[in-house]
Amino acid sequence: QVQLVESGGGLVQAGGSLRLSCAASGRTFTNVDMGWYRQAPGKEREFVAMTRWSWRGYNSDYADSVKDRFTISRDNARNAVYLEMNSLKPEDTAIYYCNVHVAGPVPVDYWGQGTQVTVSS
Repeated sequence: QVQLVESGGGLVQAGGSLRLSCAASGRTFTNVDMGWYRQAPGKEREFVAMTRWSWRGYNSDYADSVKDRFTISRDNARNAVYLEMNSLKPEDTAIYYCNVHVAGPVPVDYWGQGTQVTVSS
């Protein structure tokens, strides 16, 4: 059974930084996509960042709103994915969810329980 546990959220002032962590368990994660989504109050869940696996290696994708401020990384030895968030803005306030996407004939998505990030102005 796949489990994803996020940590590292909290309250920070605008311009500050936070580092989110996601610890994964329950299967092999080296050949899957791992990343982050977020959901602000009253809004739909949106893509933030992802490390995508292919036979060539890993590539990172970012939402335009976080590009150049957020950095995603993964540690396959620890089955973990991280999100370094810098220059935080009040509009980054949301619940951040870890996501694992397993591609294939029947794609599967796994989600963590979420961690709250609040950025005060």
